[in-house]
Amino acid sequence: MLSDSSSKKDNSASMSKTSIKTSKKPTKPSLWKWEALSREGVKKRGEMEGMDAKSVEAKLKSIGFTPQKIQKKPQGIQLSIPGFSGISGKDLLIFTRQLSTMIDAGLPLVQGLEILAGQIENKRLRAVVTQVKEKIESGSSFSEALKEHPKIFDTLFVQLCAAGEVGGILDTILERLANYREKAEKLARKVRGAMVYPVVVLVIAIAVVIVLLWKVTPVFAKMFSDFGSELPWPTQFVVSLSEWMQKNIFYVFGIIFATVIGYILFSRWPKGRMMIDTAVLKLPVLKPLVTKVAVARFSRTLGTMISAGVPILNALDVTANTAGNKVIEKAIMDVRNEISEGKSIAGPLSNRKVFPSMVVQMIGVGEATGALDQMLSKIADFYDDEVDAAVGGLTALIEPLMMVVVGGIVGGFLIAMYLPIFSLVSVVQ
Repeated sequence: MLSDSSSKKDNSASMSKTSIKTSKKPTKPSLWKWEALSREGVKKRGEMEGMDAKSVEAKLKSIGFTPQKIQKKPQGIQLSIPGFSGISGKDLLIFTRQLSTMIDAGLPLVQGLEILAGQIENKRLRAVVTQVKEKIESGSSFSEALKEHPKIFDTLFVQLCAAGEVGGILDTILERLANYREKAEKLARKVRGAMVYPVVVLVIAIAVVIVLLWKVTPVFAKMFSDFGSELPWPTQFVVSLSEWMQKNIFYVFGIIFATVIGYILFSRWPKGRMMIDTAVLKLPVLKPLVTKVAVARFSRTLGTMISAGVPILNALDVTANTAGNKVIEKAIMDVRNEISEGKSIAGPLSNRKVFPSMVVQMIGVGEATGALDQMLSKIADFYDDEVDAAVGGLTALIEPLMMVVVGGIVGGFLIAMYLPIFSLVSVVQ
């Protein structure tokens, strides 16, 4: 009995030692740089995650590559900013299109992700693609693996991929998704181009006013004080404003900073966002552009999802989130609620008075003919061109207006500063 117990103790001790030894083995894969020859003899380079060089070599051979050089990549310092994915729309677009091409060529999904992970330059996207691949290898579906990265793959992306997996047309869905993202990015660039110019000019105008009052006006004020005569009221107003700014310059910067932060926080508050979007739709200059952009997004998103086989109610949920305006988003959700009660799309849309009557009529024709997705695609193409025209018209209107504002500010300052000099010259004459 003693010998048995002692042998058990020895066995347990040896097991604990082996467990301690095995626990020291690294469980986290490292990043390896590799060079290999493809089946056609073309030299390829890339990066791949693996436990060691042999596992990387085995993976390369499994996809038909002949490894030539494998070495561990040194790790650098990586900083992550909360709420910022670090992945551009262009990176995601290229990834989507390349994955679609690989699946269409007959390459298995896991191997396609493996190859892409080794070729992607963006470190953040490369890590995410590797995690998606490992999740699929552990038994999850592609859409379930994507769902774990909501900051990168939105609900539209996930739901379309899920529909593609169910229908066995994932390559086609990814191609449609790539086309959708390409056109959506193009539309977003147009809108940003229309908005950036006036904002930049306004910021420059404010900066010019601050510099003139803070640095330039005191020089003139000192010179005017030597005249010993009463200043004209425009000059006196500018000098008084400059004296106030000299004493309260930090308050001025504080007010500007507080205004910007306050607007950001107010726009993130649901009621505040609704108030801002309601006001935007009442502005005669911005309302046509905002409406056309919303119609283009609505039609493109809904048409893409319906053509992929996504249920209409789920499609409207996603479409509402891409509207870009809370008033229009609420209108789409109200339409969705009425459709869930058995109504068509065209009827509830016409009651909301948000979309143009032509759009509602075309959607009604698409429903009647059973070609709603094609009709929505035609509407989106038409309104993309309308957005182009609206942006061009808005830019043509804003440019001279901003020039007049900036010119009026600088010209008014110059007149105010030179009025005492003109008065002095007349007195001397």
